Amino acid sequence: MYADVTARLRYLLKLSRPRFWLYLAGPVVVGVAFGAGTVSELFAPANVVLFAYFLVPANLFLYGVNDVFDRDADERNPKKDAKEVRYDGGPLVPAVVVGALLLGLGTFAITPTAAWPFLAGFFVLGAEYSAPPFRFKTTPLLDSLSNGLYVLPGAAAFALVAGAVPPAAALVGAWLWAMGMHTFSAIPDIEPDREAGIRTTATVLGERRTYAYCAACWLASAAAFALVDVRIGLLLLAYPVVVFAIVRSGVAVDRAYWWYPAINTVVGTVLTMGALARIVPPEAVFP
Repeated sequence: MYADVTARLRYLLKLSRPRFWLYLAGPVVVGVAFGAGTVSELFAPANVVLFAYFLVPANLFLYGVNDVFDRDADERNPKKDAKEVRYDGGPLVPAVVVGALLLGLGTFAITPTAAWPFLAGFFVLGAEYSAPPFRFKTTPLLDSLSNGLYVLPGAAAFALVAGAVPPAAALVGAWLWAMGMHTFSAIPDIEPDREAGIRTTATVLGERRTYAYCAACWLASAAAFALVDVRIGLLLLAYPVVVFAIVRSGVAVDRAYWWYPAINTVVGTVLTMGALARIVPPEAVFP
């Protein structure tokens, strides 16, 4: 019995995509850092609870829904052979998805009303990206647009701490970043998706034009963030630069795809450290 429980936990851990945990939890950290005005605001219990939810349970919800409704396509997807898992059709994953959703409803109780539209948007888009009736991931452009869901935890965290919504330019910039990130991640799936009859932005554009689309999203994102702070805009230019380097070097996208968790972590860390410097000046820490 112990071995069976361990195997199920290992299965769920892999299903939650640990490499991508910070794609949801990272924006919470950034949102708190930019929303806070004092050190005490940074470590409020509600912030910790929101971070914990988006670190693991929210990923189980998001990827559990994805794997249940992508079961047929995943049979042909080589990514599922090593770094991810295939849904086996059993009741465990649907039960975990429902449990994660119910747990997520508790986030409304610890956040102000300013955060509620962002939380609601996350759960709606997180489900409808993969599930009927909308299944955004099978509609070119809407699959990309709907992936702004990844920035919504950060917007909710900002609202939680600041009591107000983030600047519009920051939301636009973050949404464009997420669109580029999603579409880039779809490049390795072009052939499996085509074989399964799934139409996405990437399958319609093809690999080369998808690179251009991602670069355009990231350039526009950098421009939007520059309206908030020029330094943030300059930092976000790292993304189109990396796309250009990948195309020029001929590195296989299947390999480059796995660089992005590290790139996103570095960029997120720099953003967070910059925000924290407003609260605790570097000279106060390093005299």
